[in-house]
Amino acid sequence: MPGKAKYLFTASMDVDADKEALFNEVYDTEHIPMLLKVPGVLSVRRAVAVPLTMFIGGEKKTIVAEGEPRYSAYYELESAEVLTSDAWAKAVEAGRWPAQVRPHTRNRRHVLRKLTS
Repeated sequence: MPGKAKYLFTASMDVDADKEALFNEVYDTEHIPMLLKVPGVLSVRRAVAVPLTMFIGGEKKTIVAEGEPRYSAYYELESAEVLTSDAWAKAVEAGRWPAQVRPHTRNRRHVLRKLTS
């Protein structure tokens, strides 16, 4: 049975090493809980890049994704319009994120994908 999510929004970034603990604390205890209250946000999961070794064409290879951000958050959304809603605009500017965390992030990438299955 397919879920209600129609879109997957990815926010990826690097963070200054000396602010990594604050970044993770604020993301988990403030930023995600606030965004989960936004109508149309169905779920949020975070991930951190790790080394990748896999078989490709019968050969074991280690792949280095140079330039890719270390941290990503994946948001399942009911519609693309969630990202332009007043509720989203308020949530992304709430708490310690805008003043204490955002200035220490870099290599930011935002991608929206329409789910096909």
